Amino acid sequence: MSISTVSRVLNEHPDVSEQVRLRVLREVEAQGYIPNNSARDLVRTQSDAIGVVVRGTGNLFFSDVIKAITHEIDCRGYLMVPRFIDSDADEVKAGAILEREKKLRGLIFLGGRFDYTPAELASIGIPFVCCSYTNCFGTLREEDYSSVSIDDHLTAYRATEVLIRRGHRRIAAAVPSISDRSISELRFKGFRDALRDYGLAYDPALLVETGGCFGMPETYRGVCELLGRGADFTALLTVSDTTAMAAMKALQDHGKRVPEDCSVIAIDGLNVSEYANPTLTTMAQPAEEMGRESVRILLDTLENGAPTVHLRLEATLREGQSVRTL
Repeated sequence: MSISTVSRVLNEHPDVSEQVRLRVLREVEAQGYIPNNSARDLVRTQSDAIGVVVRGTGNLFFSDVIKAITHEIDCRGYLMVPRFIDSDADEVKAGAILEREKKLRGLIFLGGRFDYTPAELASIGIPFVCCSYTNCFGTLREEDYSSVSIDDHLTAYRATEVLIRRGHRRIAAAVPSISDRSISELRFKGFRDALRDYGLAYDPALLVETGGCFGMPETYRGVCELLGRGADFTALLTVSDTTAMAAMKALQDHGKRVPEDCSVIAIDGLNVSEYANPTLTTMAQPAEEMGRESVRILLDTLENGAPTVHLRLEATLREGQSVRTL
């Protein structure tokens, strides 16, 4: 039997009789042959693969987003090709490499920078969607990419508004940075603008910049520092559920009861924060919808030539027991 006949069977060519196909497959099974998919990818001229680059392997919020993306891609008959990278890695470079290696049809970036330039994205030659963020600090044209995210500024504004409407006037905030051109800066500005609009002065003494990337140890140390310098506040906003849980531990370790002595509110809506003690009050992001919509928008572009879309989803208040009314 010729090599070309075996190749046609393994590559599912239709011009092979059923008798020959079964004979080849029996021999393949007997020999324990495993197809070389990497080599096959090199010669593939068209792919049904959608790449998903996940930036931030420790981000718990991404879990439900990835689940929804995986399900939607599978249901639409495409192959998902994931690539997980660290939070400080270059997602564009990872996406460009993945595009070349797997001959992708499209890309979803889950997590990434907010300040791309056209030159930086020139290496990406296929449609892509920024999932969970947008390019609000960058210079990309809106027609060059799609995005699905919440409005981070508005969500932090509304979280602060919850505290203000429940009687709090001395409100502290713990954020990684107020000038990182990313989520942290947007959420800080939402906090500050809510104070201004309700006639409350922003007090820099009630702010702690924790550094890092939404790290729990950094937040714990930052809130301990805030308490150590005698800051007087009745409520605390943190920019994620995980940092809120670290902040609550810092408060409790300094003899502060949550919410009796200090209320805490956050942004994310992680399942795990429902098991915090007390249960965390948070602005919950629609993680599954974010994943589904990212796939829908990308495939609508691929299959129908649809224009780019910038979809802003709404975060909703999930009541817990970590905020009290004064």
